[in-house]
Parts: sequence; C-alpha cells; structure tokens
Amino acid sequence: MLGFLKRPVVVKADINLNVVVLTAVALLSRLWQLAYPRAVVFDEVYYGQYISFYMKRIFFLDGSGPPFGHMLLALGGYLGGFDGNFLWNRIGAEYSSNVPVWSLRLLPALTGALLVPMAYQILLELGFSHCAATGAALLMLIENALITQSRLMLLESVLIFFNLLAVLSYLKFSNSQKQRPFSLSWWFWLTLTGVACSCAVGVKYVGVCTYLLVLTVASVHAWHLIGDRTLSHVRVLCHLLARAAALLVIPALMYLLFFYVHLILVYRSGPHDQIMSSAFQASLEGGLARITQGQPLEVAYGSQVTLKNVFGKPVPCWLHSHQSTYPMIYENGRGSSHQQQVTCYPFKDVNNWWIVKDPGRHQLVVSNPPRPVRHGDVVQLVHGMTTRFLNTPRVRRPAPGTASTSLRPALLSVAEWRCPHSVDCRPSDPTSCGLFPRGVVIGRVRNSLHWTVWFSRHDVAAPLSPHSQEVSCYVDYNISMPSQNLWRLDIVNRESDTEVWKTILSEVRLVHVNTSAVLKLSGAHLPDWGFRQLEVVGEKLSRGYHESMVWNVEEHRYGKSQEQKERELELHSPAQMDVSRNLSFMARFLELQWRMLTVRSDDSEHKYSSSPLDWVTLDTSIAYWLHPRTSAQIHLLGNAVIWASAGLATLVYALLFLWYLLRRRRGIHDLPEDSWLRWALAGALCAGGWAVNYVPFFMMEKTLFLYHYLPALAFQILLLPAVLEHLGDRLCRSPLLRSLFSGLVVAWYSCACHVFNTLRPLTYGDKSLSPSELKALRWKDSWDILIRKH
Repeated sequence: MLGFLKRPVVVKADINLNVVVLTAVALLSRLWQLAYPRAVVFDEVYYGQYISFYMKRIFFLDGSGPPFGHMLLALGGYLGGFDGNFLWNRIGAEYSSNVPVWSLRLLPALTGALLVPMAYQILLELGFSHCAATGAALLMLIENALITQSRLMLLESVLIFFNLLAVLSYLKFSNSQKQRPFSLSWWFWLTLTGVACSCAVGVKYVGVCTYLLVLTVASVHAWHLIGDRTLSHVRVLCHLLARAAALLVIPALMYLLFFYVHLILVYRSGPHDQIMSSAFQASLEGGLARITQGQPLEVAYGSQVTLKNVFGKPVPCWLHSHQSTYPMIYENGRGSSHQQQVTCYPFKDVNNWWIVKDPGRHQLVVSNPPRPVRHGDVVQLVHGMTTRFLNTPRVRRPAPGTASTSLRPALLSVAEWRCPHSVDCRPSDPTSCGLFPRGVVIGRVRNSLHWTVWFSRHDVAAPLSPHSQEVSCYVDYNISMPSQNLWRLDIVNRESDTEVWKTILSEVRLVHVNTSAVLKLSGAHLPDWGFRQLEVVGEKLSRGYHESMVWNVEEHRYGKSQEQKERELELHSPAQMDVSRNLSFMARFLELQWRMLTVRSDDSEHKYSSSPLDWVTLDTSIAYWLHPRTSAQIHLLGNAVIWASAGLATLVYALLFLWYLLRRRRGIHDLPEDSWLRWALAGALCAGGWAVNYVPFFMMEKTLFLYHYLPALAFQILLLPAVLEHLGDRLCRSPLLRSLFSGLVVAWYSCACHVFNTLRPLTYGDKSLSPSELKALRWKDSWDILIRKH
C-alpha cells in the first residue's frame, strides 16, 4: 500500500535560460535606483493627486481613462504605507519622508521589465526563431523611452504590458487550439486573453484599440472554424460560445468590477463632486449628502426648492434670481422686458430658493397632509427672497384698429434715461433722440415723468440668445402688463404618467404654458450688468431635446412660513426632515461613465505637446525633471536607431505583404501556406497593433505628448526582428550572404546599444553633464535639452 514511497518523486521542468537572463537584466535596468530622483517627475504630479484621493477615500473623476490604472498605482502606495498626505502641486517638488517613492514606482517598473520576456515569447508563438525572439527582447530592453517611462509613477508601461499580454495569451490559446482544444491550458489562455483586454481598457481608454484588434483576429479565426467540416455543429457552437464568454462577457464584467471597487474605495465627497448630478453627490459621504440628509422625498405645493441644471456646463449651476433687472436697451440696440433678471448661478446662495405654488391658491406653505406635485401638473415658481413669479414674456400684436397700448410695455423713467449712443445725452423727451431700435415706439404713460417702451414683435428675445425667449421674474409696474407665469411639469425620467416629483431623483423640464417654451440653460455668460452669471432662456420645444433643458431639485424643505420676513429667515436655515434615498451601483456607474467620456479636459497648449507626425521621426522630446542644483536631468527620448529602424521595417513589411498578395492573386505562391499564414498573422498583430495604437491620435483634439506613441512603438519593435529574419531567409541564399547579413545586423544592433549608452544619462538622470556634453546630445534642434546658466 505504501509502495509508492519506495520510488523517488521526479519533477521535470523546462527552463528557458534566455527568458531567465533577459528577465533578470530587464529587472535590473528598471529597478536600479528606482527611488531616484526623490522628487515629483512630470505627470507624477497628476497621478499622485489621485493616489492621495484613494488613500483618503475621496471621490474624484479623471476623464483620461477608467480607474483600474489609478487603483494599481494606489495599491503600491497602500503597500508602502502611504497616508496620502502630500501636496502634489508642482513638478520638481521634493517628496517628504512619508511618501514611499520606491513602492509607488514599483508596479510600473515591474510591468516595464516584463515587456522584455513577453516580447521574446510573442515572437516564439508567432513561429519565428529563438534568434529573432531574442532580438525583439533585446530591442525592448535598450529602448530609452520605454525605460524612462517605466521607472516613474506613470501608466504607459502598465498599458503596454496588458496590450502585449492580451496578444501573447491569444497566441498561446490559438496554438493550443491546434493541439488540445478545451484542455485546461486552452481555457486558461482564452480566459487570460479576455482578462488582459479588459485590464488594458481599464488602464486607459486607448486600450480598446488593442482589444478590438484581438477581437478582429479572433473573429477571423472563428469564421474559419465555422467552415471546418471536420467539426460537428455542437462542437462549433461550443467553440463560439467559449470565445464569446471569454472575449466579450468576461471583459464586460471585469470593466464593471473596476468601477465597483473604485466606488467602494472613494465614498467620500471631494473637489470633483460638482461635475456629478445631485443624486450622485448625495450618495457620497459628506458634502451634499450632509446637506440633503433627511430632506422630504416628494415635492409638494408649498415646497421650497433649489433647482440645479442637469447639464452642468460650462459649470454646475442653480436657477437664480435677484433684485436687478434686465437693462432697458442692450448694447446691440435690442430692447428687453426690463423685468427682474433670472440667471443660473454657479454657487450656493439664498437667492437660489424657489417656492412651488399652486396657481389656484394663494398660500405659499405646505398643507397638511402635503399635496405632491405630479407629472403634467401646472405650477408657478415664486422666487423665495423677492416673491416674484418666474415668467417668460410673450407679446401679442394689436388687432387692426386697436390702440398700441395693447402691446407689451417696459417702463422707462426719464430720470434714469441714458441715450444708448452717449452717456451725456439726457433729453426730457426720449423720443427726441431718434436712436431707438427699429420696431420700438415711445408712448407717454399717465404722467410726464414716465415713458413706456412698446415692443412690436411677438416674443421678448433673450439677452444673448435672440432666437430664444427671455426668462425673468415678473415685476408689476402698475400698467397693463399681464404676467406669463404658468409652467407645466414634465418628468423626463418617470416610470409612469402619474409619477410624483421627487427630490434629487426626478429630472424635470419646465414647459411654459402660454408659449410651450422650455426653461433652458444657454451656457452663455451675461455681461457685467448680469454679474457674469449664466443666461437662462425659454427654448421652443420644436428645437429638440437637450440635457440643458433638464433640472432637478437638489435642496428641499416643506415651507412653513406664510409671512415674507419669516420665510426669509426660514430660507437661511438648514432643512431638517427625515427621509433616506439610495442610488444603485448601475445608476452611479452609468453616470460616472458618461461624465468621464464627456468631461472636457484642459486643451490648452503645453510646452512639450506634439503632433503624431513628430513621433515617428522623433522630432520631439519631453524634459521630465531637472536637478535643482546640478545639470542632471531626465528626458523622454527614444533610441533613434530603434525608432528609425522600426518605422522602416513597418514600411518594408507593408510593401512585401502587398507584393506577396498580388502574386498570390496571380497564382504565384512565393511562400508555403504555413509561412504565409504566419507572415500574415505577424503583420495583423504587430503592424496592425502599431496602426490601431497610432492612427486614432490623428482624430483626437486633446493635448498629445510623445509618450502616447509608446504603445504603438512596442508593436513596431516586435515587427522589426520578424522582418529582418524574413529578409535574411528570403534574400540570403548562400552562406556568404548569410554571414554578411548577420554581420550587418550585429553592426546595426551595436549602433543601437551605443545610442542607448549615449542617452543613458538623460534616461536615468543620475549623472551631471557639462554644457558642452549637453549640447552634443542635442542631435535635433527640436530636442529641448536643458542647459543651466550659472
């Protein structure tokens, strides 16, 4: 029974010494003096802020990509014991003793080092020789820009790692498909492909380019699999379902998981709250949640509310009014209603409060029990501090033969009159100026000291949006000027036609009953007479739906005071009532995703910004860091030999592929079928990987930098040894030619090593160079090598 103990336990393992040595050297190149410099280097000032937010559990929004990459960097800080207390305010700032610099930079360095053995494995899986695979790994090892980027707290090396991992995993899976389909290794590599793709997208949105490339190759292979008559229908269906689950379902679930963990970690209110909706803000600890906690859920007649615009652009703001009126005559000569201004104000203010009034009753308090406002109800909105009604004026043309007094008037006081063309002109009779805009008639009202401007058009145009109606609060000038203050409530996210208006949760449109105009934030800043606040207009429903027409109740209380003075005191005091509300994860995820995709980043020109055309020829560089006392500095500079050779190899591959394709069309097969498929697959993954990670930047309007090219460059480096091996095999038929070609390749690689060593002081920044040495490294005038003036 225990006979197996008499036999020795034998474990066999195949160890590729090439991979071991390459990995060890790569780790040394990336981890050596990793904590140097102990100062904020370029975009570390950007990512460091988010790490601090994670450490303090503060919510933030980054439009550059999903949160997975930030969480990986924060994991390094957490493992290093970082408490988040550091002010990331400028590049070059010295790190304090509580910042674990080595730990924060460790993950990018590890992923950057692993690019070397992964390049080796990818070339092997594509069917190329160990020599070509070693060449790809060595090129990845000595590429200066990749070293620089992976030694800092940045995300490009992490993105490239997951891009290459997705490609490697799929190649492993594809090769397993030929030998052992549905085996354990087959499932492992297929699943890892989906996980790597989702991680690439989770680090930065550009990772979706590599994901789509892998999906395309997998779709082509699946199409050929469907045509394989040796497989049964059930077998083919199982293959397709397995691929769909691993390459579509798993990435989607992983993507949701990233946001789920992110929202669990950052549950406190922070500086980016204002970008989000009121419901989202109320779900965070502190901030708006502290203000809205215990508010009534259902809006009733007599409720006191603040209305926030859902669109929130150019800045989040609330419906607002104040005592000031619109100017009688605008700068362009158009007239206004001269009524009380209504704007959108980007700060919390007591003048943001409005009372929801029942048009059929005079009371401004909530009855007992409260009567909720429902979708389709007609309401009046009374400004809390001035008790004037929200209004949008509409003018009726007089019937033929009637007096002009039936037109819409706006009061003009002679004592206040200024000629629109001269501040010194103050005639006793405004009609004597003759400078009033076309379509306006001056008429005397009751006494000699007051005049009325009569508008002869239908609608009073908004100040800055002449195709929209002006919105105001009605001022009774004791003349024939009927108000237009009835608004129909339209709940756009309701679940039924009788849905009740809810605090924070309901998104509503306010439709003017008389004109069918919708209350809308135009986004334009009013002039000084409007205190630079945002313009609010009445927009015709026929012009279509837009988010700027939608509002939601943010702060809410049930009004108790009927007297104006008591009401003003009530508006200044906090609301305290008890009701709770929760926002589901999917609702928060969808809103956060939408905000990330639509938030406008800072598109201002940067000193080191560049265009995609500058990247291929390496006509640009970035000064990452300069020592405060010496000339030691770190630059993002690529190995010029590798960059030029990689670009040439891509061109050669494209020409050769086209040449072979045309000849195959003519029935001439220069390559055996296996070699042709291997050549096509190498181009699809390597040349295609370069294209999908490079071409989209031509269509982006964001500020671009040289490091955006590094993912594309990594695929070019993979293609370079493949092209060299192909040329050597096809062109060098004799031993002499092969020896000569090998010698040229060795000489070329020696040049690349020489360039790496020459640029090494700018890659690691550990050596102070003299001005003459720095000038000697400025191989192109566009390279901004910093020379300190003593």
